[in-house]
Amino acid sequence: MSDMDLRLLRVFKAMVECGGMASAERELNIGISTISRHIKDLETRLGLTLCRRGRAGFALTAEGRGIYEQTLRLLASVEAFRSSVDDLHGRLGGELNVAFVDKTATNPRARLGDAIARFSEAAPDVVLNLHVASLVAVEQGVIDGRFHVGIAPVYRPARSFLGCDLFDETMLLYSGNGHPLFDTPNDKLTWRQLRGHRFAGLGYNSPNMELAHRASLSRKATGFDQEAIATLILSGAYLGFLPDHYAASFESQGLMRAVAPARFRYACRFVALLRRSPEPSRAALLFRDCLVAAHR
Repeated sequence: MSDMDLRLLRVFKAMVECGGMASAERELNIGISTISRHIKDLETRLGLTLCRRGRAGFALTAEGRGIYEQTLRLLASVEAFRSSVDDLHGRLGGELNVAFVDKTATNPRARLGDAIARFSEAAPDVVLNLHVASLVAVEQGVIDGRFHVGIAPVYRPARSFLGCDLFDETMLLYSGNGHPLFDTPNDKLTWRQLRGHRFAGLGYNSPNMELAHRASLSRKATGFDQEAIATLILSGAYLGFLPDHYAASFESQGLMRAVAPARFRYACRFVALLRRSPEPSRAALLFRDCLVAAHR
């Protein structure tokens, strides 16, 4: 691997994440013709066709998707090396990639803004990159080094991570306007009776999926983020759990309401995740400490 190889891979990564050469032009601050030449050079170097481009639009090939995933791992390793060198010099620099699950910003218990302010003041030379991803993607990204810090609800023992408690989130069961339970008294509704209604649940391992299995709820629709679950609830055809802070705006508009909130609820405990090995960088540990201080 040469410096040019790394440059070509960074151009390729930017093109994929921007959705094509035209969109990547501004991000990379280079012309489309130069981007095209770099991609062709990379394809020649690898002996693979990475993407299709033309009138039909931009699309990755199967090989291109594989190279993109490996590129993320490689560049994460390069950044980890640079962070290690910075640590040896006793300085804080480079990039820090932090990932958290969607709809965290509306939680009044989440003091992420305060933590970021503390970190930016303590480490002004570190470039902070924030990512929103599913719970599974956050965990996997921390494990493979793409994310230095993850913020996610804990639902199982995490031996691979250094974790610390941050804040709570309350999940309530909601029905949309038009659902049979929307305008009817439901305080005496039981979990057993709930099984007779169609349920919209998250499609990955999470506290949501764990509760749905434990309560034997009839999952008839699947969402892969909170926005998808909210859309299914708003249809009036499904029940689903949402964070109470996120659902509040829909409730105020009369679009959904909580179903027997004293009974149909569960709590999520959010934690900061850092991988145990290799040892996290000083910047990652500092960000963790800022999160803890902000939520103390």
